[in-house]
Amino acid sequence: MKHRQVQGMLAAAAAVLCAGGGLAGCASSGKPPASPASSAVSAAQSALASAASGLASQAASALASAESAASSALAGVKGGLNATDDVVIGPVVRGTDGTTDAPLTITNHQSKPFRYIIEVDFKDGSGKLLDAVVVNVPEVAPGATADAAARSHREFPGQVTAVVVTALRY
Repeated sequence: MKHRQVQGMLAAAAAVLCAGGGLAGCASSGKPPASPASSAVSAAQSALASAASGLASQAASALASAESAASSALAGVKGGLNATDDVVIGPVVRGTDGTTDAPLTITNHQSKPFRYIIEVDFKDGSGKLLDAVVVNVPEVAPGATADAAARSHREFPGQVTAVVVTALRY
């Protein structure tokens, strides 16, 4: 389910909660009466909790999948050498589709051409991991530079930073 659809469901459930809360009232016992309105409020509360739980579960699943894909891609490189010093990451920008982009500049300081594979982690303002992506850079000539971009898999609210976690040349 897309993020916007879940947001719409949450908004609708919240509207029912607010409207139903005003209709439900209270009985003299202090408990809400068993009316259609209170039943609607209970159903909306349940739907809201379920939607929030589902959204959190989807986000956790997507992050686990991204981390697994990044690890697999890096593990597939045989004979790769640490090239983190060859990669400079620029400031993150929001793409037109809402995803986060981080520009990369790769400089081959070696005397022969190399390909690069780079893992970039996207983190929120508190340092919590939001996404992990892998960028493959085709052969870069000796002494040359190449530009690439790391693009997140989905949209993130708030401030996002990007960090080069691993860079291998091979």
